[in-house]
Amino acid sequence: MSTEDVARRYRDLDTWPAREVLEALLERNFSALAAVREALGPIEAAALAAAERLRDPEGRLVYAGAGTSGRLAVLDAVELPPTFGWPPERLVHLLAGGDAALTRSAEAAEDDEEAGEQGVRTLRLGARDVFVAVAASGRTPSTVAATRAARAGGALTVGLANNPETPLLHAAEHAILLDTGAEVVAGSTRLAAGTAQKVALNLFSTLLMVRLGRVYSNLMVGVQASNAKLSERAARIVAQLTGVDPARARALLQQAGGDVRLALLLLQGFELAEARARLEAAGGRLREVLE
Repeated sequence: MSTEDVARRYRDLDTWPAREVLEALLERNFSALAAVREALGPIEAAALAAAERLRDPEGRLVYAGAGTSGRLAVLDAVELPPTFGWPPERLVHLLAGGDAALTRSAEAAEDDEEAGEQGVRTLRLGARDVFVAVAASGRTPSTVAATRAARAGGALTVGLANNPETPLLHAAEHAILLDTGAEVVAGSTRLAAGTAQKVALNLFSTLLMVRLGRVYSNLMVGVQASNAKLSERAARIVAQLTGVDPARARALLQQAGGDVRLALLLLQGFELAEARARLEAAGGRLREVLE
């Protein structure tokens, strides 16, 4: 596996000046971004296919992985409800070793194929669901087994790996290769491989949310106003899109239960119940209702 190779250029790294170590690490992160650019086509295809499945109001978005890859997958998942208003009940993460593995290493759990399959069987995934699996090696047994089970159940499967021609990429319907190669510290895929995974997941999920109407223009109209900062952001979005003053924007948001899209429709003259019904009929896509 290329991610396990020992790069000769970083030999005797422990004797280098501190600045040169940092420059080498940063250089490899730049190359990780180049690897993501090479994968833009597969990322686009996966996100568009996922959007088609998730337009079904019962469809779920599932993230899976182990170790660093699993934690990065969970990180992408948990940001979707506050940022885009994605319903938490339609979001699942399967981390090898369970939630405890977020803060404590549970490396042995990644070898448990049965646990990976059981996690998927418990969810009873089907044709409305999307399953996103991440593994730097592309060989993690629990992640590969879970992906095969998800695909067998009819879910759309997306696999991200940092090594070519690996089991995860063969198991997933949409294979995304992030070919980052050898690490500065040999085998430490939390470095360049992790950077590429984080960026690729950002691209995938953001395009997905855009296509699902969780963004209007380039504003987060699905944002959940769950604290003071986000409430102010929601009010600014309403004000920016409509030209009303901040006080009017906050009043509309209060009437709309904090939902930016509903607030904008109220300003268009809709009654709250009608606005909610039209937005639901449009799958949450504000532009479709307005146009």
